[in-house]
Amino acid sequence: MDIYFHSEEIDFSYPSQQEMKNVLDKLVTDQNRQMGTLNVIFCSDEYLLKMNRDYLNHDYYTDIITFNYNEANFISGDLFISIDRVNENAVSLGVESMHELSRVIIHGVLHLVGFNDKLEQEKAEMTLQEDLYLNKLQQS
Repeated sequence: MDIYFHSEEIDFSYPSQQEMKNVLDKLVTDQNRQMGTLNVIFCSDEYLLKMNRDYLNHDYYTDIITFNYNEANFISGDLFISIDRVNENAVSLGVESMHELSRVIIHGVLHLVGFNDKLEQEKAEMTLQEDLYLNKLQQS
């Protein structure tokens, strides 16, 4: 299990790294997969907007972009997360910023293991899974 936390162009460090690593490993093994290499990269709105434009041809702000590098049964990828957007979303949702950030990290890994959120039913299942693993994180 190789999970790394980084920041690009901002000074940010996720405070509960080991607890999150344990929860992400549980999430991956619950899906009968193995953890490969996962990079969680915290950045600004502008940094992520540029990536969204350059790599996905999308011209809008987002909280996360997930790059999937899975090979066979190994889950690997890069999760680029805008701390600006997460903080703004937390305010609008009425939740703590760290809670929202943890949800976004879990959301990215759920995409890597095969969950989608395009359709309403998929969104509902994604939310159930996010809540399940957020609860595990809070219990650790």
